Formats: sequence, structure tokens, C-alpha cells
Amino acid sequence: MPRKPKPPYERPPYESRYDRDFDRPVNGRSPAANKSGKPPWLSVNYLTLAIMGAILVIGIVIGMAFSTTANNSTQNVASREVIDRSVPDPQLCQQFGASAIVSDMRVYLTLNPFNVYVTQPTMEPGCVLRRNNWSVLEKRQAVTNEQVKNCKNRMNTFGFTGKIDSASRVVDCVYQNDAAGNLFLNKPGMVGEPKETTDF
Repeated sequence: MPRKPKPPYERPPYESRYDRDFDRPVNGRSPAANKSGKPPWLSVNYLTLAIMGAILVIGIVIGMAFSTTANNSTQNVASREVIDRSVPDPQLCQQFGASAIVSDMRVYLTLNPFNVYVTQPTMEPGCVLRRNNWSVLEKRQAVTNEQVKNCKNRMNTFGFTGKIDSASRVVDCVYQNDAAGNLFLNKPGMVGEPKETTDF
């Protein structure tokens, strides 16, 4: 029995929904732009980065201004830098000694009845010199040879208030009283002797 001939192959009708236009931009961008390999956060606008940098710089400047204002206030003497800037001769004091807060008061002691009376202390900036820098006072004739001899015999050092070259300066032979120790530095568990407690 003869076979029936196969009907000729007919292609199905073309459907436009399967048409993919690879050259058409996606979301306003060409496919080549999406294949750059850069993460999205690198495509931030330069204007946005400039604004963020300006805000950061302004914040740092404002913080430094507030910090400087707080340190320069006469009501706040909580840092060593404030005391160093307040002494009459800051450069000389930092080079040959250490700045200090000088308290000047008088004590009245009565025996019958036994009472102690103190005057209201006056606070002013001063400087304590190291023992090996006494020549600074001698060159400026702020102390005599007799004063140097007496102070050296008692293993003391000199402290002064006022400008070292002015006539209103006050120089005293001071004693480093560390017999009771410094409770701020000698904390429990501290190993070794702090640098601040060494002889001056």
C-alpha cells in the first residue's frame, strides 16, 4: 500500500511577544552600561559626596570651637594645658620646671580654746623649677647665694609667681611633701611608681 506523502512543513505564525530587542535600552540605560561591573554605591553623584564632605568638615570645626571655648574659660581649669598657658612665663616654666596652682592663705591657731582659723585662699598660677635649673633664677638675680645655699641644704627647690624678670615676682623655697603619698596616683593595683611622683 503506498504511503501518503507528508505535508510540507509550515512554520508557526510569528509572535511578537517572543521578540527580544537586545539593542533596546533598559530603564534608560544600554545593556553595556549595566555590564560595567561597578557596584551601585560607586555611582553616587559627585555633588552628593561634596555635600557630605562639607558637612563633616563643618562638624569637626564646630566641635573644635566648642572644645577650645570650654578649655579657655576661667571657670574651667580641668586640664594641664590651661594651667600651662596661664603661667606668666609659660615657655620658661615648661622648659625648666612645671606649672602649678599656687594657693596663698594664712593659718591662725589658738590654744585656749584650741581652734584653727584659715583665711580665704587666693589662687594664682605659678611655676616650680627643677633643682638642676636654679641657675635660671641666679642669672636673673631673682635669688641670692644665701637663699640658694639654705634651700639646697634642706633638699628643697624654688617656686615662683609672677613674671621672672619683673619686680613683683615672689620666689619661695618649697618642699616636696610626698610623705603621705598622692592618693590620686597611688591607686590600688598600680604597678611601679608613676613618673609624676619622682623627685623634682
